[in-house]
Amino acid sequence: MAIANRIRINEERLLSDNWYILKTTSFDFQRSNGEWQTLQRETYDRGNGATLLLYNRQQRTVILTRQFRYPAFVNGYAELLVETPAGLLDNVAPEQRIRLEVEEETGFRIQQLEKVFEAFMSPGSVTEKLYFFVAEYRAEDRVSEGGGIHSEGEDIGVFELGIKEALAQIADGRICDGKTIMLLQYAALHLFAD
Repeated sequence: MAIANRIRINEERLLSDNWYILKTTSFDFQRSNGEWQTLQRETYDRGNGATLLLYNRQQRTVILTRQFRYPAFVNGYAELLVETPAGLLDNVAPEQRIRLEVEEETGFRIQQLEKVFEAFMSPGSVTEKLYFFVAEYRAEDRVSEGGGIHSEGEDIGVFELGIKEALAQIADGRICDGKTIMLLQYAALHLFAD
């Protein structure tokens, strides 16, 4: 049975649309045994996004960013978060948006990119789906210093790291961003495997 046939929306209330959209919804869900159960969930809709790992196969390096993330800070993380460049789609195709985000954040202009997968990052409460990409970079692809957009509050550091060191930083907790871990592990398995 299609999942859409197993859901009946009872009530949906808007809780906030200050930054993105937070709703609470009451719905009936038909369980796998046929029984209907009334449930309530909150969903945070911030739109879909894209992220990309810049890598240099010959040098065995990657480009990563560092930036302040308030939600991580209030959850006890008192460091700048190490990440792959990323951004919300804002009604633009994922390939187009990630090219713009990578250049804004890292200063690198992407020549060719490859989509590797799509994933829901926190499907228990956030509607966002991320599109994951990789792209090889060369020194001459850097067209600016990057750093993000000042008016949007971005203050992004950019650095190059060997893939072995990046994987070690996952193991010791210095890299703890989910999308970044996923792309680095993809790179270890598919781009730097030898």
